[in-house]
Amino acid sequence: MKLAWGQTAVCQAPISVALKQGFFKKYGLNVEPVNFSGPTDALLQAIATGQADGGIGMALRWLKPLEQGFDVDLTVGTHGGCMRLLAPQNSGIHQVKDLVGKSVAVSDQASPIRNFFAIQLAKQGINPDTQVNWLQYPSDLFGEALRKGEVQALATDDPQGWLLKKAHNLVEVDNNLNGEYAHLTCCVLGLRGSLVRDDPATARAITQAIVDAQQWTADHPEETARIFQPFVPGSVPVDDIAAMLKEHTHHHHSTGTQLRSEVAVYVDELKKINVIRPDTDAQRFAEHYVPQLLTETATHQHASNMASMSNMSS
Repeated sequence: MKLAWGQTAVCQAPISVALKQGFFKKYGLNVEPVNFSGPTDALLQAIATGQADGGIGMALRWLKPLEQGFDVDLTVGTHGGCMRLLAPQNSGIHQVKDLVGKSVAVSDQASPIRNFFAIQLAKQGINPDTQVNWLQYPSDLFGEALRKGEVQALATDDPQGWLLKKAHNLVEVDNNLNGEYAHLTCCVLGLRGSLVRDDPATARAITQAIVDAQQWTADHPEETARIFQPFVPGSVPVDDIAAMLKEHTHHHHSTGTQLRSEVAVYVDELKKINVIRPDTDAQRFAEHYVPQLLTETATHQHASNMASMSNMSS
């Protein structure tokens, strides 16, 4: 199997864990990792066209292409918590609504991070397209744009977000773990639709391997950081990577019914900013694109077993 992943995205560190710790082999899988450094919509296209069998990306990036007919199934939510809205200490930006009239740096205009914070604005009756100025910058120039005063805030993800916050002593105005989002996934494993239909046993195996790797990451963030550190550009210290991982919810690996409910939430929310068509039925959409591969009991039992193993090892 070819598994596409963005090696520099810390939220994908569990893939390196699955490779290093043998979780794929445990389920009889021979996985070839394929690095995709570009936006995850290109990764999704690679899965849909058979260049890769699966990959992990942000739900808010992938749901629109799925609505347009991409043949990819979402089999497990991998974690929450890698999006951050950052501003300088003296910016006067203390809440999302304070972005009105301000300029915000984003990686691109269809960025899932932009969409997430645009949704939060729309929920408060603010038009994110006309009342906030979203400016596109290469991610490595975010700090410079802020320093020059070209933008007043940054909408970004980890590792960049965590590192910028630390380097520039920024305030974290909001993130995707506040309120209802504390129990929602932000990233998902997508598998080629034909793989799920024609070889459900393999689809089930890779899904369970990712669940195992996510839970192992949650239980062993320091060791995960050591495994993943060679993939992160810029010689980021292991302690920093571990700190990021601890802020993410890698213990949250929703499947089946639970993942369907989370996907449906995002589908409805994307309607608020005119990304998803208003007549798209969120529940039917979720039922179509989220297969029931793992039993709920097995998933819960697995988490319990992993916790017991962690307690025994400590």
